[in-house]
Order: sequence, then C-alpha cells, then structure tokens
Amino acid sequence: MTNDPNWRLPEVPSFSLTSPDFKDGQPLPDSARSSDLGGADRSPALVWSGAPETTQSYVLTMYDPDAPTGSGFWHWCVTDIPADVAGFDGGAGAADGPLPATATRRRNEYGSDTFLGAAPPAGHGLHRYFLTLSALDVPKLEVPDDATPAVVGFMLREHLVARAQLVGTADVPVS
Repeated sequence: MTNDPNWRLPEVPSFSLTSPDFKDGQPLPDSARSSDLGGADRSPALVWSGAPETTQSYVLTMYDPDAPTGSGFWHWCVTDIPADVAGFDGGAGAADGPLPATATRRRNEYGSDTFLGAAPPAGHGLHRYFLTLSALDVPKLEVPDDATPAVVGFMLREHLVARAQLVGTADVPVS
C-alpha cells in the first residue's frame, strides 16, 4: 500500500504499543468495527511501555489513510494522557469510557469525541487503521477545544519525543 501516514513525520525513537485484542498488521476485532457494519464502535484495549523518561504526556489517535477522501479519515483522538498511564481498557473510547481524568477527548471526522469503529466502504479493499501513541515533553498539549486530529498532530510536533504504532486492518467484501 502506498498511503504511508508517517512519510512526513519527524524521525523519533519508538516504543511499544500492543493490544490483547489483535496483533499488529492483523484484523481489528469485530467489536472495533462500526456499528453500521455489525460492530460495536468499541475501542480495543491497548498497552504501552518503553517511552522515554522525558515523557510528560501522550496523545493517542486512530487514522485510516486508505479512506477514499483524499485526506484519510480520523477515527479517534485523545490528548493529555498522563505519563504514568500504561494502557487503556477496551471501550475507553466510549462517551463514558474509562479514561484518566486529565485526558481530553477530541473530535473525530464525524464531529464526535468518541471512538468511531472501522468502516471501509464495501468492495474498497483492505484498509489500515494506525493507532499512534505520541510521547510528549509537556503535560498538556495546548490546542483549541475544537481542534481536529490533524491540528493536534501539527501542534504536537514540537513536543514529540517518541512514537509507538499499532496497525489493525478491516475489509468489507462486496456481497
């Protein structure tokens, strides 16, 4: 696939991001698919480790670079995750999901601040969903309340100390 969402991002050290719900490069669990496709719009459980000691907070996003939009599709964005947090339970992306008190939910492409499950168009082929955890050197990322994930990504660049990624996939064959 040619849509590399990292091609213009700064080179930084990496650390570990995994999920007990799926393996890197493998299909997302059915629960992490859109409710329109029989899923539950439920964010997968995530576990991370190995970020630099200079980490003061994290930003988590989920992005589909393969969406037929010309600009991809942002499914989830959470900023201001404290540095002492080492993962999220499944379902953390729900409106009442178990996120740390200081974490800030940001809007997705539909304008909601909750997790939006994978929803590739039928017959469009395999889509990749990049879960990216950015380690920052500030405890709070200063962005407007209505910032899109793209703006969040731009603003975090000057504070980025490391990045972890986990890629899930989804496909909807033509019936």
